[in-house]
Amino acid sequence: MFQLDSRTAERLAEVIVDMGGPYERKGYQLTQLLTSAGWTDPPEYDGSPRIPWLCEQLEERRENRVEIERLLCRVCDPIEYDEGPVVAEEFRLVVNEKIAPEGLVVTYVSGRPVIGRLGPDGKQPTFSEPADFRRRLEGLLSDSSTVDLLMGRVEETRICETGGAYTMAVIGIGSIVEGLLLELLLERDDELRTKGFPDNRDPAGQRRKNASRVTLEQLIDTAHGKDWIQLDAATFVHNVRDFRNFVHPRKELAERPRFDRDSVMLCWAPVHALLNDLEENVPARS
Repeated sequence: MFQLDSRTAERLAEVIVDMGGPYERKGYQLTQLLTSAGWTDPPEYDGSPRIPWLCEQLEERRENRVEIERLLCRVCDPIEYDEGPVVAEEFRLVVNEKIAPEGLVVTYVSGRPVIGRLGPDGKQPTFSEPADFRRRLEGLLSDSSTVDLLMGRVEETRICETGGAYTMAVIGIGSIVEGLLLELLLERDDELRTKGFPDNRDPAGQRRKNASRVTLEQLIDTAHGKDWIQLDAATFVHNVRDFRNFVHPRKELAERPRFDRDSVMLCWAPVHALLNDLEENVPARS
């Protein structure tokens, strides 16, 4: 079970507050940061010394891997800073020094921060399915049957990867993305659920098509059009979509991909970015 070490929490609090530094955060900014990181019931700053206060918040959620990872990603997110990527990269480098003993690393996937595990060399990040994936799916989707199905696909993907069936593993990851986006769009958009998706073959935009005929490409673009996922994440998820299309033997025969364990890892990375964006941007269920 994940548990952030208390000394790591102290070091991270010092980095995030940056007391006396060029990016020092005031008390109200700490509350804003925790809110922007998507913490459930983020605490209001109480006026006490900031570093011990933030350390206490980290300690209270030390076993909540999802919220700790969200905070680490937000601290390293260019969106958080007026100066953008330059400052975000400064924080990322220092944060990575502090979390390396935990075996964690923040890296960028198409410009968005995601959490990976440090590889055997202690340098290169590795990725697998997101932490607490079931709970995070349940936070986004109402239909428990869909959550069960998607988690079944996750298990099948693990089996394929372990057995060296890397092509089927990357296809499986693409199917997980498709199932998540389709169910989420149908649950949260009344028009898509009742009238279907726009038929892109109709220049006038009047024709609609049943959800059973919608493509993963359109699902990704629709989610991006709603500002549920940002452009960089959408672009990288499109790469997963392209890999998913190797389910068609003709495409595999034409392109002759050589998938390996790294290919599977690289497909999981954009899923992390996708999930982070959805949790941050999709309105809460009413």
